[in-house]
Amino acid sequence: MPMGSERAAGISALIGALLLGSCGTGAEDVCDSPLVTNLPPSSFRSSSQLTSSHGPVFAKVNRREGAGGWSPLVSDRYQWLEGDLGRRTKITAVATQGRYGSSDWLTAYLLMFSDTGHNWRQHRQEDSLGAFPGNSNADSVVQYKLEQPVIARYLRLIPLDWNPTGRIGLRLEIYGCRYTSDVANFDGSSSLVYRLSVRPSWTEMEVISLKFKTLRNSGTLLHAEGQRDHSLTLVLEKGRLLLYHQQGVSSSSSGQLLVSLGSLLDDQHWHHVKLERLNAHLNLTVDKNTQQVHIPAELSSWDIHQLSLGAVQGHGLQKPILSNRNFYGCLENLLYNDLSLIELAKKKNHQVSMMGNVTFSCAEPVSVAVTFIDSQSFLQLPGLRSWSSGVVSLALQFRTWNKAGLLLTFNLPQQDGTVWLYLSEARLRLQISRAGRVQLELSAGSGLNDGQWHSVEMNSRQDQLSITVDKDEGATAHTSIPLPLTAESHLFFGGCPAEESSQECVNPFGVFQGCMRLLALDNQPVDLIKVQQRLLGNYSHLQIDMCGIIDRCSPSHCEHGGRCTQSWSTFHCNCSNSGYRGATCHSSTYEQSCEAYKHKGNTSGPYYIDVDGSGPIKPQLIYCNMTEDTAWMVIQHNNTEVTRVHSSPERILHSAHFDYAAEEEQLAAIISQSVHCEQELSYHCRKSRLLNTPEGAPFSWWVGGPDPGQVQTYWGGALPDSRQCACGLQDNCLDPNHYCNCDADHDQWTSDSGLLTHKETLPVRSLVLGDIQRSGSEAAYRVGPMLCHGDKNFWNAAFFDKETSYLHFPTFHGELNADISFLFKTTSSSGVFLENLGIKDFIRIELSSSSEVVFSFDVGNGPLGVRVETSVPLNDNRWHSVRAERNVKEASLRVDDFPVAIREAPADGHIHLQLNSQLFIGGTASRQKGFLGCIRSLQLNGVTLDLEERAKITPGVRPGCPGHCSSYGSLCQNQGRCVERANGFSCDCGQSAYTGSFCHQEVSANFKSTSSIAYNLQEPFEPSRNGSAVPPSIYSDMTQREENISLSFRTSQSPALLLYINSFYREYLALLINKQDELELRYNLQSNRDVEVLGSRVTNLADGRLHSVTIRRLADTVSIQIDQNPREEFNLTSDVEFNSMKTLILGRVQESDELDSELAEMASLGFTGCLSGVRFNSITPLKAALLHPDSHVIVTGPLVQSSCGSSSPANPYTAETTHSLTDQPGSVDPGQPLVNAIRSDSALIGGVIAVVIFISVSALAILARFICSKKETYRNQDVKAAQPEDGHELPFSSQADSQSAPSENQKEFFI
Repeated sequence: MPMGSERAAGISALIGALLLGSCGTGAEDVCDSPLVTNLPPSSFRSSSQLTSSHGPVFAKVNRREGAGGWSPLVSDRYQWLEGDLGRRTKITAVATQGRYGSSDWLTAYLLMFSDTGHNWRQHRQEDSLGAFPGNSNADSVVQYKLEQPVIARYLRLIPLDWNPTGRIGLRLEIYGCRYTSDVANFDGSSSLVYRLSVRPSWTEMEVISLKFKTLRNSGTLLHAEGQRDHSLTLVLEKGRLLLYHQQGVSSSSSGQLLVSLGSLLDDQHWHHVKLERLNAHLNLTVDKNTQQVHIPAELSSWDIHQLSLGAVQGHGLQKPILSNRNFYGCLENLLYNDLSLIELAKKKNHQVSMMGNVTFSCAEPVSVAVTFIDSQSFLQLPGLRSWSSGVVSLALQFRTWNKAGLLLTFNLPQQDGTVWLYLSEARLRLQISRAGRVQLELSAGSGLNDGQWHSVEMNSRQDQLSITVDKDEGATAHTSIPLPLTAESHLFFGGCPAEESSQECVNPFGVFQGCMRLLALDNQPVDLIKVQQRLLGNYSHLQIDMCGIIDRCSPSHCEHGGRCTQSWSTFHCNCSNSGYRGATCHSSTYEQSCEAYKHKGNTSGPYYIDVDGSGPIKPQLIYCNMTEDTAWMVIQHNNTEVTRVHSSPERILHSAHFDYAAEEEQLAAIISQSVHCEQELSYHCRKSRLLNTPEGAPFSWWVGGPDPGQVQTYWGGALPDSRQCACGLQDNCLDPNHYCNCDADHDQWTSDSGLLTHKETLPVRSLVLGDIQRSGSEAAYRVGPMLCHGDKNFWNAAFFDKETSYLHFPTFHGELNADISFLFKTTSSSGVFLENLGIKDFIRIELSSSSEVVFSFDVGNGPLGVRVETSVPLNDNRWHSVRAERNVKEASLRVDDFPVAIREAPADGHIHLQLNSQLFIGGTASRQKGFLGCIRSLQLNGVTLDLEERAKITPGVRPGCPGHCSSYGSLCQNQGRCVERANGFSCDCGQSAYTGSFCHQEVSANFKSTSSIAYNLQEPFEPSRNGSAVPPSIYSDMTQREENISLSFRTSQSPALLLYINSFYREYLALLINKQDELELRYNLQSNRDVEVLGSRVTNLADGRLHSVTIRRLADTVSIQIDQNPREEFNLTSDVEFNSMKTLILGRVQESDELDSELAEMASLGFTGCLSGVRFNSITPLKAALLHPDSHVIVTGPLVQSSCGSSSPANPYTAETTHSLTDQPGSVDPGQPLVNAIRSDSALIGGVIAVVIFISVSALAILARFICSKKETYRNQDVKAAQPEDGHELPFSSQADSQSAPSENQKEFFI
């Protein structure tokens, strides 16, 4: 076509596009005019055409001219059809149709857009899916509406698949409307400055928006200055946008980085940027991604005085963020609060100044790139004739995410050699091999897989070979070996052809996946468009004239701080140290409460608690105190001690603020999901009033409740808003005219203490004390840790008793990440747990058989399923856990502790789960395949569904689900009995020698030679009047024919008596260590017979180590097992009946008349060492003596409870600090509080206290020794912990945690 005709056709196309565009802008939101219909023939191009009647000019929807559409010469994936709209246009939809009257149509295709006809950009759905659905016949029109409009002049359609019985055939329509914009071009030395002529008053909102495009990866985009010399600078650095804040005219720092957003922004495509400040909030938007910026407080009321675009044009005293790096590229639609600055510049407005050469059209440098997309990609180029001189020069630029891959290879036929230029561990390497042996290796550069463009130059002369990376002399490698290339040489970039012989191209280093551009041979650019047209070289599986690199880590799909790394085709999330797991760090590795930890068998200790599971709240380390029936969460703050407050005339008020170990969001969640929370609040006073009267203003108050809290004027033990203390509620205050003991204003110590139990007012955040300025006023306060127990979410359950019953909830929204967890129990072999449907998408979890759970879903790629088959039946009416997760990378399913099943997501498929119906639990919308049984603790993305509330109003479903011991009963150890509760279970340790939440804690005590525990098996009897000689007994069977004895001991004493049982008939049983350090069991079941001695062969039992013994007797058969040694069997030859047992004794035996001389001597020596876990049939004498004293137990001598029976060190977190009078001065007023940390400014007082403490300790020690030596034996109900003689004056102590377990550090009993 002559040049004049082309120009006329172009003008016609432009006019037609404008007319069509204007037709569609009658309303601003209407942009759907057809754009192809009136385009001239010159607006169409194609890769090829079958015949002249199959040319691209005939590719218009519903037209029948020519052959009825476009068909290329060859039907393959290298064909394309291109349309030129004449100018940049807003495109909203694309429609396709097959070739008229044929069997030729497309079933899938790709869309490319461009402003220049080069540097194409692929349009993707959901940022990942590239393919668009086509037609199913030649006549119907299939329209695809773009999710977001595209601004472009050129559109290129690339066929992917077509009717298998036909060929490629296409008719096309594009819909959209006119697009107008103001553009400015910056050449790297130019800038634009906008100055506000009058400083405006502060406004709540400021917005700066613009579009930019550039080929440079660094440059200053925007610099905003405001009052007080604060400035914000938006710079492009390595293809990312960084926002900095600077302050001070003399600031020499490079500023504070506020946020970094975007990636690969140097691709010469338009990118949208928006910076908006709303009061104290600042948002930065780059394309479709928005991030809130945490700005310094001084910027909350900051406004802009001057804007610089393209460079920093300020007063010059602040150090530029990017020195000597101005912006090189184009800006479009630059708006400040809807004011077009480029339009002002065009009109030469006095507020806008232009520096350098700013033009109002966008210069479009042409840079043709090529994308190596997969393992079959390669580019082959011929050699140059000039290479015969022996001088070779090769250059290229590349960008990739992969650490390895072949960049270039060629053979050296004259030397039987091969050259490879490749990436390995993100470094550039050159290897020359001759005759199969490596002759040379060079390396240069590092970190070359960062997605940035990197330049490579390879130069060879007769005496030198060098490779250089990024024109850096420091990244250059040299050698003296030349490269004798010739014109017959073939260069292979990226990989090798699959059909080539191994002699022509060999690639041992893996293919290159990434982009290349600016290929040059001997400084002559390679024309890649000729390559595309098959006029130069050869290629396969390439995308030419575009760089298809994608940053899969921007924005990152890794949640909860997971670190994203990527390769060309996928990304990986490193979840280390995040507390989360899974392909996207979505699911928490921790439980949501202490209750949940307890029901996994965990005991007291610190645990990470993640109260919202996969939600945004971070895990927090919290101490869990597991008691027999409760799992307490202990949330500490910065001062849980009793704190002394002295009177001060200068100080009117004393205030204290409490900072909690848990974060604010976690505190609120813990309180909300707990069944019960409490916090101790105590006030000890002398002449220091607390609340005064309900009518008067309170002297003191506290602040509690959700942050920031509300003022509370009631005290511990009273009701909210009552203006009372506990004594006022109980009507027993010291002064009946007041409602607090302290308000009596007595000149002696008293207190008001109690628990705050109303969750709405917890936690206590601060405390203000007012009546402390009077002379003689003294006070002390304590705010204990907040304690919570019970997990409403963990036990929330529903029972489905009909197959047609279900619960329904609002639609589940888990578009990109969905995790579902629950517990179930059933006797049925199948049923649907959960289902949610969309138009096409769905998600479902079901029990498909008695041993298989299936998680199925569809996000637009067709139904997929993940299955877990178990080796045990799941319909055993026991609780089983299910956890399913689906994210953009994979779907996973875990059932109980069976191996997790994983199914990876398609590489380029739909990723959004789009549901729109109700969520069904326990059934389906069709009321088929319903679930029969219980579902508990159902959570979706960390949010618990309230099954119980919904079940209360739903027929066929009952709230709650009893029967937990079948699943959790095995947690009760050491003969502990599982007890059912409405919400959960507890372990009854009454018949166990152990204690603790699972009857797992050994009850141990240190014995001295004078220590003794006597447990009365039955009381002495008096014959009744009718002469009955049968003694009363606690046993139903008066005669024992069997015993079960178990205990652990640790001692260095031999001989030593461990356990002794006697009877009213002078019969006995004795367990001892003999002089040879061996265990003996002695029976005397007939007083007139010799003692039977059963001796174990296990030796060295008095070695100071812990040993366990188990003895079982049934009639005349006795078995003894020591530690892990084989069980030893014995037989008794005497009587097998143990008649009328009287007393079980541990330690020293006080009365030994029935014993022989040897055993009597041993009994008088007592036992020195440790006894633990002592059990005789159903009796636990050591536990009874230490924990449950009653009339059956008599303790003699010192007895020290400890953890000596533990084979491992005691848990330090279970320690409880016990304070006695020795912690305080010797002279105290009655009722004065014990203070752990007395806040005092006087060192002198501290010295006096230290002296008094020393004297008190010494006196008490002497007194205790004297008492111990003189006391007679008396019953254990009088036993109590050792206390100072005047301890009654101090009725309270300052223990840090009343819920904590006893310490290993010995709770002593002195008798």
